[in-house]
Amino acid sequence: MNARVSINAQQRSSSPSEETSPRPTLLRKPLQLVSTQGQFQIHTSTFRGSFSVVLSEALRSAGLGSKVLIAQFLRGGVNQGPNRAINLCGRLEWVRPAIETCIPEQLSEENLSFKRKFEEKAIKELWDFCKTCLIEKKLDKIVLDEIGMAISLGFIEENDLISMINNRPTFTDIILTGPSIPPKIMEMADQITELRCN
Repeated sequence: MNARVSINAQQRSSSPSEETSPRPTLLRKPLQLVSTQGQFQIHTSTFRGSFSVVLSEALRSAGLGSKVLIAQFLRGGVNQGPNRAINLCGRLEWVRPAIETCIPEQLSEENLSFKRKFEEKAIKELWDFCKTCLIEKKLDKIVLDEIGMAISLGFIEENDLISMINNRPTFTDIILTGPSIPPKIMEMADQITELRCN
């Protein structure tokens, strides 16, 4: 009780002139939105099959409102092509080349003939479609499945992919999947995920 009385006495004895004046507030800059910085990611493995994790990430992004393109360069079988892309979630386009079958890791003698030229044309059309979509800045994320193998089989030029990565819109994520990603491209990646099978 004595403590309470002494505190009240101190409060009464201080005069208004002795009260501390409020400190001046510093002017702060208003918050600004920061533009998003796209990432360059690689999901690789020594075998084909690292695509399912990336597919679920792409679907999730599209479901949250991002514009996503998935291009599977060596997966045919549906004779699709850029003009017949499948639309999922309203924001995800999934496209394969206009070829009848999937392209194997090793090309047979048969594939070095007319069939090979047809496949090469279909894959080049798909590649040009991907570059056009990126140039027009329509995409938040682009997934290029098995592009390393497409390069090693001679369908796509490595320098063309490097140019695409370097000249993409700053907000666009690029994800490469599959085996045989060239070392020069691996060095450029912000993140590399390697799928292993022991």
